[in-house]
Order: sequence, then C-alpha cells, then structure tokens
Amino acid sequence: MKHLSTQIIPLSTAYLCQDCSAVGNCSEQCPACASGVLMGLARVLDRKQEKKARSRNRTEFPVWQAQLHPVRLRTAA
Repeated sequence: MKHLSTQIIPLSTAYLCQDCSAVGNCSEQCPACASGVLMGLARVLDRKQEKKARSRNRTEFPVWQAQLHPVRLRTAA
C-alpha cells in the first residue's frame, strides 16, 4: 500500500498546472510534469480580495466626467 504524505500549501502561493491539474507552490514550473502553464489559485479563489473590491469607496478610483458648458454663439447683427 502506498502512503501519501499531506502537504499544506497556502492559497497565496498555490498554483494549478493547466496541463496535468496538479497543485504546487512553484510559480515557474509544475512539480509533477515540469510544465510552465500555471495559474495562481489565489487570484481565482481568494474571497477576501473580492470583498475588498466590492467595499472600495468611489473616491478611491475617481471616474473622469466631462463638464459640459453651454456654448453661446455670436450672431451677426
């Protein structure tokens, strides 16, 4: 019988290999197949980041709005 050891990888350093679906903590290559096609799981799964984005105040990211002023045209008298 094969015994597998438990390994804990924090979400902030966890990467999913797009080729073999292994999870590792190396951002350069997959520990199982050495592929370089990795996706950071914190970006997808971290709910704290999502809550921060929702709770941002509008003044943190001001949106430029054009100020329209009426233009008076001079007419020949």
